Amino acid sequence: MSFSFSRKAPKFWERRGPTSLLLWPLSWLYGLVVRMRKLILDTGLVKQKPAPVPVIIVGNIRVGGTGKTPIVIALAERLQQLGWRPGIISRGYGSSSQTAPLQVHGNSDPALVGDEPVLIAKRTHDQFPIWVFPKRQRTIGALLKHSPNVNVIISDDGLQHSGLARWPAREGGRDIEFVVRDGRGEGNRFLLPAGPLREPATRERDATLFTGKTKDIETKLGPQDEYFLGRRAFSLLGHLGNAYQLINPANTQTLAQIADSYLPNKITAVAALGNPQRFFDDLLKQGIAAKSIPLPDHATYTPEFFEKINAQCILITEKDAVKCTTITDERIWVVPMTLALPDSLADWLQSILQRPNPYRYTL
Repeated sequence: MSFSFSRKAPKFWERRGPTSLLLWPLSWLYGLVVRMRKLILDTGLVKQKPAPVPVIIVGNIRVGGTGKTPIVIALAERLQQLGWRPGIISRGYGSSSQTAPLQVHGNSDPALVGDEPVLIAKRTHDQFPIWVFPKRQRTIGALLKHSPNVNVIISDDGLQHSGLARWPAREGGRDIEFVVRDGRGEGNRFLLPAGPLREPATRERDATLFTGKTKDIETKLGPQDEYFLGRRAFSLLGHLGNAYQLINPANTQTLAQIADSYLPNKITAVAALGNPQRFFDDLLKQGIAAKSIPLPDHATYTPEFFEKINAQCILITEKDAVKCTTITDERIWVVPMTLALPDSLADWLQSILQRPNPYRYTL
């Protein structure tokens, strides 16, 4: 029983070779479209209405997940501690077709609103209003109408969403654009389809958030990474917590206990993420050398899928768990991941969000 992740992230995206060079002309055309869209926006031909509150965009220029969701959760919780009242918006990737913005709760159906928004609602215990819809301007309108006390919006992805007006912090505004970069870096640095990038690696941003290990970041940075020099960047390290049983969350055990209780060939780790290898690597660093099954991001699960796995212990992520609510396999354990924000990042956020509304003073 084998599973392939290649249809989500082809291997040739990681280094330049015959396939990527063959596809480069298509990447050039793609880049031309990106530049044309930016030119149209810069000339003001498309009217954009700014949000009445600051917007923090947590996005990536690389296709596939780079670890944005834990950052959104950490940002919302930290901003609340600082006295802000955050709301969260998302496209609801993986959701079925919608005609209007929908509010998300911890018990919402992931097939309807997307797995990541449900995970955010569950992890934050429905403390924050979360709304999903592809058109983010309408989503913000629905959220603020329902929760008028919200005074800052966190957008899960949306860097490439041209319908969302913004005045970024680097230009004197109070909207913030974060580019999340994991240990894979920018691969071969080509745009789609020859490489993994939706925009050039030199894309402007207010700050870069590194989610890989510090050593990985240092080895990935090369002579072409001048765009980091003099730019604001923060390293965010995740931490795997105690595992809890899917059918009985009150039943927990440490990863060390799991490593001691089962032979390595009796443990299987499953992950449907943008970068599932990171989950497997993090488990290995905790002493769990499990068999691994990487699946495409946002993949769905059935009881039959787990029944076919020959293991005494199956480890999954919390993002996977929100899609397994009807599965009663006692072998499945959920491994949560938490992420701490540096104080320097929180202080900088405060300084930007406290700026007066820049739109109010324009002539």
